[in-house]
Amino acid sequence: MKSLTSGLRFAATMLAIALGSTFVHAAGYQHGFAADPEGKPLEIGIWYPSKTAVQPLSLGPTTMSVAVNGNAEGKALPLIVISHGNASSFVSHYDTAIAMADAGFVVAAISHAGDNYADQSRATDVMDRPRQISRVIDHMLSTWEGHAIIDPTRVGMYGFSAGAFTALVNIGGVPDFTTVGPMCRQFPADFACQLIGKSVGNTAVPLTSHKVRAADARIKAAVVAAPAVGFAFAPDGLRNVKVPVQLWTAENDFVVPQARYAEAVRAALPVAPDYHVVANAGHYDFLVPCSNALASMAPHICASAAGFDRSAFHAKFNAEVIGFFNKTLKSGPGS
Repeated sequence: MKSLTSGLRFAATMLAIALGSTFVHAAGYQHGFAADPEGKPLEIGIWYPSKTAVQPLSLGPTTMSVAVNGNAEGKALPLIVISHGNASSFVSHYDTAIAMADAGFVVAAISHAGDNYADQSRATDVMDRPRQISRVIDHMLSTWEGHAIIDPTRVGMYGFSAGAFTALVNIGGVPDFTTVGPMCRQFPADFACQLIGKSVGNTAVPLTSHKVRAADARIKAAVVAAPAVGFAFAPDGLRNVKVPVQLWTAENDFVVPQARYAEAVRAALPVAPDYHVVANAGHYDFLVPCSNALASMAPHICASAAGFDRSAFHAKFNAEVIGFFNKTLKSGPGS
């Protein structure tokens, strides 16, 4: 339940979350919408392998080199769905999406309804996020014009911050929201506690009203980075997780401190995850490297610690994520 930052700072930022440096990869790209029977269509960005020539595409201060609406190439490809953090959008992790598309994956990233840079009306309705992800998977496997190139048995998920919480629920996690009150009384400065505090007295959905959601059995592996509300899964809220998990945390994460969030998730998983602690990194270092324009607009998400090279980290991070999904989403017979 956090990620880039909160409220008005994000309205200003999200010209931004179109984040920014220029990456050059051979990837097709489409902007679209997934139908949601319970609400408005869900905005998504889709990246996929394509042999069509790439061209620069500007999204605010971001420039991606992609083949817009290029022909989709491949057969029986794995699908990865991406869930962003609080107050963000489908472009928040576009460099990772492009890297995965270049490596032979189809990637669909959502802008969560009610919890994005332009609309925070349902920012605390965290248990609706997993349902939205399932609707995106429905769309990609049956409605997207390129769905024939996807192997429906090879679906993975990447989530950051609130998106990491979303991923854990999507693979079978059951959070205990009764732990939130005591935790927030002890650590009121935590991002989640600040967000919940701002929701008191308005129309936001209180955490305690959320219903447990069944796991989406189509998701066969998950990458989880800087998990929001990770403590709510302790001690046994992840006992039903049966799929491989790669877990990432930043050593100097002051938004979701490692000891109370990622460590709680690591300890609660029934099978030890592929665990990575990124030395000298902060929470927002999981977001793509910032352009100069974004850095001037939103320094709070662009400033890394002295000596930390976010671009170099992302090159390693993207390679590790791709390697994990290549290992865990293996081709089936006849692929």
